[in-house]
Amino acid sequence: MKIILVSLDTVRADRLGCYGYPLPTTPCLDAIASKGVVFECAFAADIPTEVAHTDVFTGRVGLSTGVVAHGSPLSRLEKRVSWLPEILRRAGWTTAAVDNLYQLQEWFARGYRYYINSAGRTRWIDGRTVNDLAIPWIRAHREEDFFLFLHYWDPHTPYLPPREYVPLFYPPDRDPYDPANRSMDAAYNHRAYPFFKHHHYDLLGPVTDAVYMNALYDAELRYLDDRLRELDECLQSEGIHDDTLLILFGDHGESLTEHDIYWDHCGLYDATVRVPLMMRWPERIEGGRRVSGLVQQVDLMPTILEAAGIQAPEGLDGRSLWPCVSGMEDGTQPSIYLSECAWQASRGVRTEEWKFIRTLDAGPFVRPRRELYDVRADPDEAHNLAAEQPDVADALEAQLDAWAADALQGRPDPMMTVLEQQGLPFRRRIEEILSSVGMSWNDWLTDPDRARFDMAYEARVRN
Repeated sequence: MKIILVSLDTVRADRLGCYGYPLPTTPCLDAIASKGVVFECAFAADIPTEVAHTDVFTGRVGLSTGVVAHGSPLSRLEKRVSWLPEILRRAGWTTAAVDNLYQLQEWFARGYRYYINSAGRTRWIDGRTVNDLAIPWIRAHREEDFFLFLHYWDPHTPYLPPREYVPLFYPPDRDPYDPANRSMDAAYNHRAYPFFKHHHYDLLGPVTDAVYMNALYDAELRYLDDRLRELDECLQSEGIHDDTLLILFGDHGESLTEHDIYWDHCGLYDATVRVPLMMRWPERIEGGRRVSGLVQQVDLMPTILEAAGIQAPEGLDGRSLWPCVSGMEDGTQPSIYLSECAWQASRGVRTEEWKFIRTLDAGPFVRPRRELYDVRADPDEAHNLAAEQPDVADALEAQLDAWAADALQGRPDPMMTVLEQQGLPFRRRIEEILSSVGMSWNDWLTDPDRARFDMAYEARVRN
């Protein structure tokens, strides 16, 4: 038996064909989904990347492990915490990863006999690089029982798909740099602009059309989908397709201008926390199955261990998905508890009917302290009902507090520790960028003068 766990970084569920998207972003993923099971309401309990993947490999949420912040030097995963690749290796499995999460935290390399770092000389990692490393490894180990983790980053900013993919999603006769188009103004004038200018706007040139940015995201998805097609063809050609449990999940989604978030993954809205999740195992999973109930990423660890015939450790927050796959259950949780600590610090709870969010630190955003959405009637989470239905908001806030207290068991809240001792990790990055050109965070909040920043930044680059 082989298990291949595939992380699709920055992929939001509603941008895939198998989740209802009308454009041709994911024909290969759609075919895989049709032959396996699709979880329609899968959620990342902790975002973004660092904490989401820690959840996956521990089967525990951030409040249980203490890892709640992305990019914080205060984060530490104790070695006593059970780690999926370590469990599998001790049970005799060959474990391998093609991945670069080790660049974020050392614990992501734990438990692998083969850790193949996909990082290159630039931050951006091409799915072609992942396949060039993974496919030869699969061929060399096809006779073994193995667990292989693959991490594809293509839809992550900066959106730099091969040019031939763009016309599938953006009219060739439309000019993305038309000065008469002002749809990018809100993004360029946002308080987070210094970070995004530094990290990806400059790489795309003076884009004026926000539709073009969204089209680039779709083009990245299609490019990723073609790389996944190559991976699947390898399983077929090596004769291990039917013996492979293939699991694909998104670590978090991406906001494409919703909620004042411009091509990034923050905010506990469904655009970012609802992720794709699908499993295929020929002759063991009935094709075309769809699970509509709530599940979460921490459910993956006990699911994989059950498939491997290994007893799961005690104390996991996740539950095996196999009862859902067999049709005995529809979902693993009545509520999903949500958390983020990078751009902003907030917690929330998502049920099938409601979403409640409490913001502790809004960072470069303007957020009310409490948000409440009727996600059935308002799936875009456009109408905050916290003031109109305070009883519902109060009940969900009390539920959130009770869950947090139970998870912490008297230990200090790691999110409060980060905020008190360090502050928001991504705001610190903006502060560093601003300080490099003689500006302060408080000055920027008072008067976010983009023109002044651009002039200072360009002068710094020239010098």
